[in-house]
Amino acid sequence: MSEIFTLIKGRVPLLISMPHNGEAIPEDIAAKMTPDGLSSRDTDWYKDRLYDFAVELGAYILMPKYSRYVIDLNRNPSGENLYPGANSTELCPTTAFDLAPLYQDGYTPDETEVSRRVELYWQPYHSAIQATLAEVKQQHGGAVLLEAHSILSYVPRFFEGRLPDFNFGTSEGKTCSPALIEAVESIDFAPYSQVTNGRFKGGYITRAYGEPSENVHSIQLELSQITYMDEATLSYQEEIAAQVKPKLELLVETLIGFGEQTFTRP
Repeated sequence: MSEIFTLIKGRVPLLISMPHNGEAIPEDIAAKMTPDGLSSRDTDWYKDRLYDFAVELGAYILMPKYSRYVIDLNRNPSGENLYPGANSTELCPTTAFDLAPLYQDGYTPDETEVSRRVELYWQPYHSAIQATLAEVKQQHGGAVLLEAHSILSYVPRFFEGRLPDFNFGTSEGKTCSPALIEAVESIDFAPYSQVTNGRFKGGYITRAYGEPSENVHSIQLELSQITYMDEATLSYQEEIAAQVKPKLELLVETLIGFGEQTFTRP
């Protein structure tokens, strides 16, 4: 499955999933797209670079090859909107965050094409999540899943004003134990702003796989991209990224520590 995703095996009870890190677009789909579609500009840019320290810490890391414009791995395959009443992009997005069309006239994916992409791109990634969480749980007695995301600090389509810097989501506490939330909220994120279950409450992956009663705890982080990149040019900024990475490292260490202290090895 290396053509669909990259899985870095770890040694601690933490899986970091980066479902919007991919940028590639298959040729057959690219031929039907607009320049906006080909840009993949709503990618969660540079997540692998931002979390490079997690490899040394022993976390499992899962990343797709293909862009969220091909198919959104963090959406329900049924097409259900996770935020009823709010504007949201589809399983196979047809518009960018700024509402620019992603496809040439007459080429938006139909039901048959969406089903094809679910089978080719969505299902392999989710099978990898399931298999990896099962492996981690077998080895450690439980698993923690961190859904690592990022987004522009201003996206009027989805929220008013500037987004807080660290946006944690646990579906109002349903996807992990209160102790994990408390541990995360006890981290000193200053000078960055932080909120839990604000505009982002955790996407499909967080909600689908977080089962605290089964010793699988999930939490999503939607990180404002202004904390590590130039949002106008979509370029990684080493100097400002170096300031936020220690906070991310504290987060990852906290999640690993929670797992190691909470789970009982089989």
